[in-house]
Amino acid sequence: MTVEIISPDKNIFSGEAKLVSLPGTNGSFEILDKHAPIISTLEKGQIKIEFFNQPDQFFEINGGIVECKNNKVNILVS
Repeated sequence: MTVEIISPDKNIFSGEAKLVSLPGTNGSFEILDKHAPIISTLEKGQIKIEFFNQPDQFFEINGGIVECKNNKVNILVS
């Protein structure tokens, strides 16, 4: 699946991933390949992106919104 993390200032991350773990407002959750469509708010915490052949990457955020649709995950962060 394609993942993009975007802040008001810049594009923080763009690439293919196998799993994204997010700090949701009502608790942490994960998005996997071919996940059902979802929109959720995010709170302060850490985004974890897992890849197929690379080490995991972590991003600290202060909050935001995530949308998953058609196997693309858009994460807008502050």
